[in-house]
Amino acid sequence: MTRKHSLIAATCLAAFFSLTACKKEFKPSDGAPPSAEVVPTGDMSLVTVDKPDQFPLVAAEEQEARSELNATGAVFPDVSREIPVITLANGRVFNLKTRLDDNVKKGQFLFSIQSPDISAAFDAYLKTVNDEQLANKAYVRAEDLFKHGAISQAMVEQAEDTEKDAKADLTAAEEQLKVLGVDKDHPSPIVDVKAPISGVIIGQNVTNAAAAGVSLSGSATAFTIADLSTVWILCDVYENDIPKLKLGQEAKIKLNAYPDKPLTGHISDIGPVLDPSLRTAKVRIQIANPGILKLGMFVTATFQSTTTTKYPVVPADAVLHLHDRDWVFVPAPGQKFKRVEVHPGNMLPGNKQELLSGINPGQQVVSNVLQLEATLEAQ
Repeated sequence: MTRKHSLIAATCLAAFFSLTACKKEFKPSDGAPPSAEVVPTGDMSLVTVDKPDQFPLVAAEEQEARSELNATGAVFPDVSREIPVITLANGRVFNLKTRLDDNVKKGQFLFSIQSPDISAAFDAYLKTVNDEQLANKAYVRAEDLFKHGAISQAMVEQAEDTEKDAKADLTAAEEQLKVLGVDKDHPSPIVDVKAPISGVIIGQNVTNAAAAGVSLSGSATAFTIADLSTVWILCDVYENDIPKLKLGQEAKIKLNAYPDKPLTGHISDIGPVLDPSLRTAKVRIQIANPGILKLGMFVTATFQSTTTTKYPVVPADAVLHLHDRDWVFVPAPGQKFKRVEVHPGNMLPGNKQELLSGINPGQQVVSNVLQLEATLEAQ
């Protein structure tokens, strides 16, 4: 029989005995003291006990502790570790070797591009080489003629300026080839694109035979690679709870997918803008990834408040667990006990239970609720 059924049966028995005017009398010949009698009242939270002294009371102790704040969130990449793969050489993609969700190493080959830009850039480079060589010969000849008095100083200076301009054009042409990823000593219309960092490809915008480059149709970013060794967890925290948090504060992370593998991170940012409809701010937690955190995972973050609160503490035996709820019994007038719902906190040393709400420090409760419960069920 459940506690609820026992309580209903006890109530019916009490009503029956009241209507029939029957009274149970103690017979000394029984040789044993009478047991305490519990009489339920109309209020289901109240019970009347004929011998309340048989149920010792204890005063709730006071303990000062930091309250806990829970917030739900999700895993995101650290934007400072998120790198786009961009090629400045416009052209057609071929020989694509990687795809979305692949793990890559820094310097690993990703794909190739066949680009007409390279042919044009190399052509410009060769012309600037010829121009620089011609300008240098003209300058050397002008210096020789000036030494023999055949030309003026101004003509020599003009030849020197032309030679310097040619050198500048040659340097710019060489840099253009480097930007496009071309070796000037081994030119090729094919550019190999490699991974700039080690990480996971979290974005892909190209396929084989697709156009790539900053000035062609489509996205300029071929891939996005994220280093997931450190990630962010973004949580929504109500504005009333924001004063309880501070930068650098520790956060305990519980994963829905791995509840038995708790992690620890630290607050790296408290958003300056509130959601106007939800009245929440984004709180960012930075956390090292042991390899089990995946982007988009749901998590629960637990913070300890920066302020302390006084909580009542009672013996664990004083708390009754009934129908997924927790209760204590407090004395009431007229040999009664009242059942009060409480919300338990942490278990403390010495088999004591922290209560977050329901009663106040110093308030008396029945020290052993199981004894009272057993008496109630026996009726």
